[in-house]
Amino acid sequence: MTLNAELRAFYEARQQQIPAEVREIMQRAGTELAASGQTDRALTADAQAPRFTLPSATGETVTLDRLLAQGPVVLTFYRGAWCPYCNIALRSLQQHHTAIIDRGAQLVAVSPQIPDESLSLAEKHALDFTVLSDVGSDTAKAYGLAFDLPDDLAAVYDKLGFDLHRVNGGHPRTLPLPATYVIDQTGTVRWAFADTDYTKRAEPADIIAALDALR
Repeated sequence: MTLNAELRAFYEARQQQIPAEVREIMQRAGTELAASGQTDRALTADAQAPRFTLPSATGETVTLDRLLAQGPVVLTFYRGAWCPYCNIALRSLQQHHTAIIDRGAQLVAVSPQIPDESLSLAEKHALDFTVLSDVGSDTAKAYGLAFDLPDDLAAVYDKLGFDLHRVNGGHPRTLPLPATYVIDQTGTVRWAFADTDYTKRAEPADIIAALDALR
């Protein structure tokens, strides 16, 4: 089963458990985000990847330049450990991690969560790749991915107990679009995926094919 087929199956099963009024709020927010032109602002292939310096889950300071000095980078943005679709996607990336590093690349995941939350996520899912914290979403903004939740959806997330104010270090409303970039050693984006629909993610097979194309 592909990653997006797994995500779709999860979505369809989950819809049965969500009250109709909550589904309506979520669907309306999704429709408005899709119509906002946010994906048109997202970084695309052939662009230069904005540089960043971010803390890792284990307390290290990580820069894009230092990563690129060692090889290509697969950079993926996710919403947070509270998002079940993100967890499914990260587990899938972990399953393909060996194939990524065998191609000389490093996999790095970025979210707006504080480092402690990123560490909990990495430990829970036994992630072998680097997980970074973009508190305040400055890096997501540089990549054209950051957007603010509408009031009614933010209220739904509060009622669901996601506590984004705490896990995002006082920035509860700003999230990134799910996105993945393959960046070559010159810092050029060679392959890009971004979607306003958080139930869709980059397929690992497509990421690996993009890495093969760098050879």
